[in-house]
Amino acid sequence: MALLPILHYPDPRLHTIAKPVERVDEKIRQLVADMAETMYDAPGIGLAATQVNVHLQVIVIDLSDDRDQLQVFINPQITWASVEKKNWQEGCLSVPDFFDEVERPAEVKVKALDIDGQEFEIKADGLLAVCIQHEMDHLKGKVFVEYLSSLKRMRISSKLKKKARLAL
Repeated sequence: MALLPILHYPDPRLHTIAKPVERVDEKIRQLVADMAETMYDAPGIGLAATQVNVHLQVIVIDLSDDRDQLQVFINPQITWASVEKKNWQEGCLSVPDFFDEVERPAEVKVKALDIDGQEFEIKADGLLAVCIQHEMDHLKGKVFVEYLSSLKRMRISSKLKKKARLAL
């Protein structure tokens, strides 16, 4: 396993639309293992392949306190979303140290492939529903800050650019 570098907003590569995984093979399983290690190290609760500059439809999520319940979603598709919406405070490993409220459907049904290439479907609510939608946005080239006002986006972008310059 290896730690992968996480892209930070406003890196334009975060806007790349991910391609479907054609076959779940050892290469994809290694990507999942590396993504999980990267997510746990960050630390975070979700990571999309786009965030590590791999533009394939792969997501890892682990909401457990013990970080021992990794969920893998390959080629995820939302097949149903509730009419009811809910606001959640969101953060992102690609937008470190910034959090803001985003309105999303309260519940979703998602169809995907697991680590063995087997299709499954789950109904998710609460934090899992939010996390799945957030990570799926990454696969579509969208970062959560794009739900915010343009003024907030500009402030976040300039602060992260300044932070990156200071780190050099």
